[in-house]
Formats: sequence, structure tokens, C-alpha cells
Amino acid sequence: MQKLVRLAHISDVHLANVAGFSPRHLNLKRGLGFINWQRKRRFIHLQSTVDLLLEDLRQQEFDHLAVSGDLANLGLPSELEAAATWLKQLGNPSDVSVIPGNHDIYCPLWSDQGTERWQDYMSNLPDVARQAGPSSASGFPYVRRLGDVALIGVNSAVPMPPGIASGQVGMEQLERLQMILFELADEGCFRLVMIHHPPLPGQASKRRALKDAADLQSLIADAGAELIIHGHNHRSMLAHVDGASGAIPVVGVPSFSATYGPKSGELAAYNIYEISEIPSGYSIALEQRGLKRDAEGVMCLRREKISGVMHKQN
Repeated sequence: MQKLVRLAHISDVHLANVAGFSPRHLNLKRGLGFINWQRKRRFIHLQSTVDLLLEDLRQQEFDHLAVSGDLANLGLPSELEAAATWLKQLGNPSDVSVIPGNHDIYCPLWSDQGTERWQDYMSNLPDVARQAGPSSASGFPYVRRLGDVALIGVNSAVPMPPGIASGQVGMEQLERLQMILFELADEGCFRLVMIHHPPLPGQASKRRALKDAADLQSLIADAGAELIIHGHNHRSMLAHVDGASGAIPVVGVPSFSATYGPKSGELAAYNIYEISEIPSGYSIALEQRGLKRDAEGVMCLRREKISGVMHKQN
């Protein structure tokens, strides 16, 4: 068995910095979101929890960090700027990959650069000079090569009406993603897709789901992938989707900041995936570390093999 990469995965950080709320950013959705933050969410998503888990994460061995969105709460410019500073504290753009979540692209921000502040962390690395097909106007999907592992960042975050947290990949991204997956398969890569919303139908309620999940599932079944990771639901999830070369694990991670009351919700955690090559394909081992109710500090919550033998596509 040859280890290819150890990848750490965090999501739904919801950094506690809801400042800079000026009248020009005020609309119905932000107003309701701000009320929700003041009444509830600010007591759940704590900066102290983020700092505690981050201290533990820095003590682990991993090669790359994947951040699957929702660094902000209301998508305010001040929040997005603070998140850009926080990303620099996590590491260099070559060591950290990011995609936006629905709270990052919460509402339109006219004449503001929005999540483009994070562009260095969500674009092709210099050694990936070629992608299938023409360039995308949005820059997604992007591809980052980590040796024989290719991380593909897909954006599912689009502005939605009040009370709606659903997402959409869109036809342009879907077409490019399909071409990219086939191209990387020809190169013999392990294809790791990162998206914010759960990618399969039925994995979230209608107002929180990926609108084109059925299209994405069909695409993955046709083009294949080796692992799909996501956030959004703030809980551990494990599903499988049938692909051309076998069942593909689809893994959701809890929020990186959630500190709930005694009887509800899942506490903050993060995942580390160890991807190894074996004679007949790949092996994926998962370690989850985080908080446990009625226990102090960050600890290993579980270790398991989430994928057995899969035939490589060459």
C-alpha cells in the first residue's frame, strides 16, 4: 500500500464577525439573517470552538487542507475580508483549497468583489496549466493536483430568496466538470470532488438542497470519481453513489464551530482522509476529530475505512 495524500477537511466555520452592517447591505434576507444570528446562531457558532479545533488540527499530520464553504454568516464585505485574513492564517494558497458556501454568497453585493477576495485559494495551482474545454467565466470548477490526487472544487453557492439555503451547480459547471473528470481519469488520477451542498437527491430538505442534484448524480455515475466531500448539513454523513468503476463514497463533515446545547445537534468536528494506492485500486481511511458531549477537549471520534477496493480508470 502506497500513501498518496492525507487531506484534512473542514466546513461551515461561520466565523463570528458580523460587523460592518451598513444600510446599503440591508435587505429582507440579511435582516432576517441578522435577527437569527442575534437570537440563536451567535450562541452556537463560537470563535473559541474554532480556535480549539484549529489548535488540534495543527498538531495532526496532513498534506493539504480543504475548506468546503460557509466561512461567513451574512456574506457581508467585512465578513468576507475577515475570512480572507483567516485563510492566510491557515496556510499558503498552495496548501489550502476553498469553495464558497451559501452563507458566503448570501445576497448580491453590487460593486463588491465578494468571495473573489479568496481567489488565490480557489483557483488552479500553477502546475495545472490545462483544463478540459474553454475557461469558465466563474473560474469553477478548478483543479489542484496533489501528486496523483486531483482535487476539483465545484461552486454550488448562488444567491437565493429569504428562507432558502439551496444551491445550484448550473449547466456550465456541469459540462466542464464532466470533461474534467473524464480527462483526469485518462491521466490515472484519484479524483476528489469538493462541493458545499450535499450532492445527492434527498440529502437535504427542499429549501436547503442542491437544485440540480439529480443532474450531478447522473454525471458522476457516467464520468466517475473516487471521493466526494461536502458540508452544509452540519453533521456527519456517509453515502455512496454508483459510478462506472464502483461505489463512490460521499462524505459530509460537521460544522467546524458548532457548540450546541446539551440535547440538540452535532458538535464541531473535522475529517482527515488518508488516500492510499493498492494493487487493484485505492483505499480511503477516515479519521474524525472533534468535540464530544460530556467530555473535554478535542479527541478522535472515529476511525473507519470508507472505501475498499476500487478499480482505477486508465
